[in-house]
Amino acid sequence: MGLFEMEQVKILSTLASSFGMRVLIGLEEKGLKYEYQEEDLLTKKSDLLLQLNPVHKKLPVFIHNGQPICESLIILQYTDETWDSKQLLPSKPYDRALARFWADFIDKKFFDSALRIVLSKDEDQEQAKREMLESLKALEGALNEMSGGGSLPFFNGKDFGFLDIAFIPFASWFHTFESMGNFKLPFESEYPLLDAWVKRCMERESVKKALPSPDRVLEYALQLRKKYLVN
Repeated sequence: MGLFEMEQVKILSTLASSFGMRVLIGLEEKGLKYEYQEEDLLTKKSDLLLQLNPVHKKLPVFIHNGQPICESLIILQYTDETWDSKQLLPSKPYDRALARFWADFIDKKFFDSALRIVLSKDEDQEQAKREMLESLKALEGALNEMSGGGSLPFFNGKDFGFLDIAFIPFASWFHTFESMGNFKLPFESEYPLLDAWVKRCMERESVKKALPSPDRVLEYALQLRKKYLVN
């Protein structure tokens, strides 16, 4: 029995969670075996989730040999420190800091606008759409700098890694943002590097396995909007 098979790894998540998708992609990239437990946040949070993440009560939760770890970026960094089968973060300290900065930007800026597109309307939603386009412009610039103007395929350079994993799950939500926001994300015309990057990432087996279909994400988002939108 190999080392990875001896480890007890479990993840609690839900189908359309971009943050849960991150962890699944990371585990696939590292070649780790794991157990997956689907949670239904639209009805009731499970007792196990509330027990393992009593502070934020959010998904995903990563369980390693009985010990829970929360927050997707922290989980990715934990797996990097625990298993050396493939390093997700860059090897150089400055590059690691840069990857963490932009991953934090995605969570604080891009995701904030994404959530408001789904759960708001009228001028609040219009402002969220404008902010999403600004965030994409910033990420296009970051990819341009980090990939040498597109000469390298990923944010990490030649290798698919931490920052790629942090952002690519949102590709499964692009159709939802466009449908619910009634607008078009101008990837080909305004963000050509991101457009090409998304297509490259979507060819990876880890990404194919982790990302649900855009139609299933839209169905989930519509249920989310029905439950949480404040009229």
